[in-house]
Amino acid sequence: MNPYLHDYDNIDDITRVFEPDKGHWKYSLLNLFLRVFVKWRLGREVNAQFVRDLIGKQEHQAPKQLPGIDRINVDEDGVSGEWVVPDDYHQNRVVLFLHGGAFIATSPNVYATMLAPWCQALGARAFMVDYRLAPEHPFPAASNDCFAAYHWLLKQGFHPKDIVIAGDSAGGNLVLSTLLRLKAEQTPLPGCAVLLSPFLDFTLSSRSGLTNARKDPFFTLAFAIGVRKHYAPGELHSDPRVSPLLGNFEGLPPMLFQVGSTEMLLDDSVRAAQKAKEAGVPVKLEIWEKLPHVFQSMDGLPQTKAAADRTCQFITQYTDWN
Repeated sequence: MNPYLHDYDNIDDITRVFEPDKGHWKYSLLNLFLRVFVKWRLGREVNAQFVRDLIGKQEHQAPKQLPGIDRINVDEDGVSGEWVVPDDYHQNRVVLFLHGGAFIATSPNVYATMLAPWCQALGARAFMVDYRLAPEHPFPAASNDCFAAYHWLLKQGFHPKDIVIAGDSAGGNLVLSTLLRLKAEQTPLPGCAVLLSPFLDFTLSSRSGLTNARKDPFFTLAFAIGVRKHYAPGELHSDPRVSPLLGNFEGLPPMLFQVGSTEMLLDDSVRAAQKAKEAGVPVKLEIWEKLPHVFQSMDGLPQTKAAADRTCQFITQYTDWN
């Protein structure tokens, strides 16, 4: 029996399933578009430039200027990134955001658009880390950059409890691996964490990797295999620094997971939420019916706003940001 496979049927007390009650045609068309124009093009060999070009198309369609938001580039003390700053904010509140993109691409316009409503609702700034990308900079480059960015915020005077760490997909992996590293090095932990469709298990041992393989409108097993090859060698795939799902969750801050019901990565969130619960960590798991990978970044879906509202409610619950 695979030691990483478990039965998680009894987690109803931490799980909420969101069924779309409006915009059915929008997410249906989106899923069809992803399946027809994206999924089939993700072959066995993941070409970094192809992924960057694919994500770049979405990036060019996202606005650079956002109403009520300033964007400020940062490159100092070995930390590179960008502030997303609403017109009205509290100096002490910050969301440290670690972007997705399969560890090999980035799309700051897309993420600034996603984070702007969070910042405005919470009265907080967000700092988007521009970590080094694979395959040119494989593990531990991205991990080191995210770890350094957290320490940089502490040096700027932010109190740990007023830092929220968040990320999507590959960035969700970096969120959890950063938390585990901070805990191991006895650095004060952030107030809470938000993980959107995180890719947490490089051993690819989750059941949903098989059961949702045909349902997922975006991800493929071949793509996951290609991504992990670019980021870390095979001998590290079961290392918690690369597969943080396999780490020790005791003492971690409250965590929110949001994931689509048809994602191949569904069980990465399910299993992580269960481990958090068993470790005594406050945790919420939200499974959004039939919505694709990181739908929260796809402007125009009614569920995108609803998920943002839920995220802000969670952050407010576990910080003093009232």
